[in-house]
Amino acid sequence: MNKKIKVSHEVPFDLLDLSADFNDYDYCLPHLLDESEQYLEYFTQAKQQGRYIIMDNSLHELGTAYYTERLLHWINELKPNEFIVPDVWEHTTQSIVNARKWSQIKLPSDVTKVAVVQATSIGDAITCYQTYKDLGYKKIAFSYGASYYNSISDHPHKDLGKALGRIKLISQLYRTKVISATDRVHLLGCAVPQEFGWYIDMPFIESIDTSNPIMAALEGTAYGFNGLNEKPKLNMNQAQTCPYDEINIDLVRHNVELFRSINNLN
Repeated sequence: MNKKIKVSHEVPFDLLDLSADFNDYDYCLPHLLDESEQYLEYFTQAKQQGRYIIMDNSLHELGTAYYTERLLHWINELKPNEFIVPDVWEHTTQSIVNARKWSQIKLPSDVTKVAVVQATSIGDAITCYQTYKDLGYKKIAFSYGASYYNSISDHPHKDLGKALGRIKLISQLYRTKVISATDRVHLLGCAVPQEFGWYIDMPFIESIDTSNPIMAALEGTAYGFNGLNEKPKLNMNQAQTCPYDEINIDLVRHNVELFRSINNLN
């Protein structure tokens, strides 16, 4: 990697305070601000402390983006540094419609709007990315789990194929100058943690969020020096309320530290 890339790992509620020790920024899921006083208190304090905050729209957790009125409420209340505008899973046209709508919505001046590429083919991804740039978006994100990544990469292993598919897509967009070196890109999640070490010489990668090392630790899985070959089955929806005394903190720290090491993110 050519520059400092900001990394954040989402954690269960009881690990929020610890996460500030190893996360470069805080990744906020707005629906949880309404559901958990503990979560709201953490992010209120994080804002007061001047920590960098990226607010998602909770699509991955809820299946659809969170309610617009509550998104606007929390954006204006918390004033995150970045906000990921609502997208629609694997639906290019509707995601562009949403991005166009949100490009006209006034947010606090210091909140950067981020749009997520949604597609079912490389052609859709190119259209989506370029349209977002034309709409004035200064930062654009790529999700990890899109089905078409497995058609881009012919690797027989599904999780490795998804990782390789996203890399090949972004590499092609960079090579063909759809993505420029001065663009700003966020990578949402991962299928396997070692993927991020393969974005060498791509200076536009600015930030990463993934709960992978945390979920692996909660399953009792330690990262090896080559990462993992499969994505943990556990997800944050299932693990959010996991109590502190049931978490192996040493294993969490091991995985977090090795995540940075194997991806040359130290």
